[in-house]
Amino acid sequence: MHSIDELKNLVAKELSETSLKGSPKDLYDPISYMLSLEAKRLRPVALLAACELFDGDLKHAVMPALGIEVFHNFTLMHDDIMDNAPLRRSSQTVHTRWNQNIAILSGDTMFVKACQLMMITNDKVLRSVLELFHETAIQVCEGQQLDMDFETAADISIDDYLHMITYKTAVLLATSLKIGAIIAGADATNAEHLYEFGKNTGIAFQLKDDLLDVFGDDKKFGKLKGGDIVANKKTFLLLKALELATGDDKVKLNSWISNSSFNAAEKVHAVTEIYNRLGVEKLAEQEMSRHFEKAIFHLNQISTPDLKKSVLRGMAEKLMVREM
Repeated sequence: MHSIDELKNLVAKELSETSLKGSPKDLYDPISYMLSLEAKRLRPVALLAACELFDGDLKHAVMPALGIEVFHNFTLMHDDIMDNAPLRRSSQTVHTRWNQNIAILSGDTMFVKACQLMMITNDKVLRSVLELFHETAIQVCEGQQLDMDFETAADISIDDYLHMITYKTAVLLATSLKIGAIIAGADATNAEHLYEFGKNTGIAFQLKDDLLDVFGDDKKFGKLKGGDIVANKKTFLLLKALELATGDDKVKLNSWISNSSFNAAEKVHAVTEIYNRLGVEKLAEQEMSRHFEKAIFHLNQISTPDLKKSVLRGMAEKLMVREM
């Protein structure tokens, strides 16, 4: 079994040696730029670790792992356009450094490249891998649309939110793990437990991101703090605050949400103060812990030695202790 760092280095090496360059430069240079930004490489590492968990041959898993990473970065490139985000991983976003049209077309090319990479695996499992990947790609798009819909929709529930982040964020990690298991020849029960482990880890991961967006360190988080508040994103924090707020807090919170003209820094400060008074940070941490514990339950059900599962357990634990 390789360590997380060893698998991450393998992904970085293979990405650098895989041809994702070409002409015209304005189509391909943004792809190289996006993939060069410092990243956790969580999803491709998870795919490779899952393959090793069932004694699979990594040579059949490396290209699909790169496909997952290229697809993930395609979604980020397009998300940044939709969010009008200036920074990604503490660097300029592609649409800011180039322009929006270039970012759209480069992202489209990344999706096609991702599909091509996913096809480079053992023919025996190719159909299963592609069916799962394409189903997940659609779910990710559905999750992104729900996220945008929620910005202007009323009466969004916590369950609605959890469904949205399951599709937008969690299913890609779950699918990465399940694809690794499929390539290694794991049985359906073990592969499904691994999927559930990844899905619940992904939900907990997104809840952690919600917390970091409001309460994290700007430099360590890699994005401008308070972006979710500025955009009225229906995060767990906001939805729980809307559920709990009464009196003056309720009036102020609704005013900030409905007001289209505001000072961004003032809005972030005022809404954060309301969050602090209502204690929603702690409630979000409790929800995050609930999903993390569910993830570990499913990992424990997988019929492989505990020592072999330690890499995935360590990966999940590391995600939960990112600095605030």
